[in-house]
Amino acid sequence: MTMQHPADRGGDKRGPFERLAEAASTFTSSPLFFVLCLALVAGVVVVHVAGFALKWQVFAGECMTAVTLLLLALLKNSELRAERAVQRKLDAIAAALLEAQEGGPGKAHDDLKAAIRMEEEI
Repeated sequence: MTMQHPADRGGDKRGPFERLAEAASTFTSSPLFFVLCLALVAGVVVVHVAGFALKWQVFAGECMTAVTLLLLALLKNSELRAERAVQRKLDAIAAALLEAQEGGPGKAHDDLKAAIRMEEEI
């Protein structure tokens, strides 16, 4: 396994992990996921307030920990994709500005057009 930036893996095409991460990121930003999280938190509170056995209290805490770790991984993946998209856009803008100073539109102008909405592709 190589440790590469998510945008650099697989060239221009999106792999199964990238598609899964994007779908999970979309789901976790939905109202349904928020309601599920509220239900999970309410369940943990009920387990503790009702005084269930220690094993159920530990289980509830472990569920919260697992959800937290998964969300952290999704957040980091989303952050890296957005960071790379922004950097590519800035590079394209800088190249297009330099090209505009030196003459007419060329390859940098085309790259700048391609960079628009890039975060959806990465």
